[in-house]
Amino acid sequence: MVSQTERFYFGSFIDGQEVKSEERAVLEVRNPYNNQLIGKISCATKEDIEQAITVSQRVFQETMKKMPAYRRSDILRKTADLLESRTESFANLLVLETGKPIREARVEVDRAVQVLRFASEGAKQIHGEEIQLDSAHGGENQFGFTRRYPIGVVVAITPFNFPLNLVLHKVAPAIAAGNTIVLKPAEKTPLSPVMLYQLFMEAGLPAGALNIVMGPGQDLAEPLVKDPRVKRVTFTGSGQVGWKLKELAGHKNVTLELGSNAPNLVFEDADLDAAATALVRGGVVTSGQACISVQRIYVQRSVYPALLDKLVDGVKALRVGNPLDEATDVGPMITEAAAARAEEWIREAAEQGATVLTGGKRSGALLEPAVLTNVSHEMKVVCQEIFAPVFSVIPFDEEAEAIAQANASDLGLHAGVFTKDISRALRVAEALETGGVWINDASIRRYDHIPYGGVKQSGIGKEGVAYAIEEMTELKFIGIKL
Repeated sequence: MVSQTERFYFGSFIDGQEVKSEERAVLEVRNPYNNQLIGKISCATKEDIEQAITVSQRVFQETMKKMPAYRRSDILRKTADLLESRTESFANLLVLETGKPIREARVEVDRAVQVLRFASEGAKQIHGEEIQLDSAHGGENQFGFTRRYPIGVVVAITPFNFPLNLVLHKVAPAIAAGNTIVLKPAEKTPLSPVMLYQLFMEAGLPAGALNIVMGPGQDLAEPLVKDPRVKRVTFTGSGQVGWKLKELAGHKNVTLELGSNAPNLVFEDADLDAAATALVRGGVVTSGQACISVQRIYVQRSVYPALLDKLVDGVKALRVGNPLDEATDVGPMITEAAAARAEEWIREAAEQGATVLTGGKRSGALLEPAVLTNVSHEMKVVCQEIFAPVFSVIPFDEEAEAIAQANASDLGLHAGVFTKDISRALRVAEALETGGVWINDASIRRYDHIPYGGVKQSGIGKEGVAYAIEEMTELKFIGIKL
């Protein structure tokens, strides 16, 4: 019988061939819940990166840029169908890699299928527009239009928390646009990207259109993003790494999705039961390891005690434990070190005067979701991204005060606003300095076809399939004198 470790021993994939050897550095992939070994990867070398980019450039020129839209669409649709037919096997692999509960893993697979289908549709909707040239003096008897063209080689660097869906948010639009891709998946969760790669090959994607290089980002990112043949870099991860990559990328176009410490505002006329349910769920998805996870909750003082009780009750009702158990709500964080870091931030906040109403206890990589009050803006749990299931609940009196506190951050990805007053809802949504705002839902909400990206230090550029396709194409004007 083949063991799991033997089954999941992957190298890089370049030009349709797997590249691995015992002479290369090997990294282990472990289950966050019980630390069991589930696989290994053979790390890429700088020579592998050179080859991957060379192959990507060749396949772009020879194949992908010439491939008709219907063919690109068919490949993406077939990949979606294959993935959907293997939902449970992919979901179980996601649980082993990330530690997210099985119910969440199935949701990620379902969303990934949607991304592929959106991209399949988007491949057929790449178009320009006619420009009326005689609007300008001298433009008589002339005709103008624009067209969009694929840009070439795209480098995609992805994080651990959604190793299927976030990979596809970069790979699927690139293929839809007619580009080629070099993917560097997170070394902690590299297995599901390889299984996805195999689906693309089965669906008929040409060898070398998608290449995967395995290994730690600190070794591979710089040669990937600095290569002049790379036309776009798309990265999801920490701000410290993202802005450094932007510097290294030079004049290349860059998409950065760098996280946040999402504010959620609850006004006195809100449906408190609905708000509490949405907020609790929004703070524990993937154990709080989501860029738009609920972190800061601002509550109007007149309903502060009532909502706080509902939040505490909701958090206490969560089941923390084995992610393969259908009843589990919160699984482990990605590593014990990540959980210990969050535990330390909670302890530090308590020492500075915060009150921990519930949770905050750790067992290995499992961290009980925590609700904190009496926090101040200077505490890390408020002013930085904790990336853990930790809620800081803060009272406010007036609307302007809540907006000012929510905006008192150098991060701005998503926010949530809870109120029955539509005028207030729209007024606050316009005032919040974030890339997106949800009204009567928590900041965690994301659909795969909406524009998604932050402001301030939360990044640049937009994801969301149609928007990513646009960013992965070049607009060219063509004029004709009649």
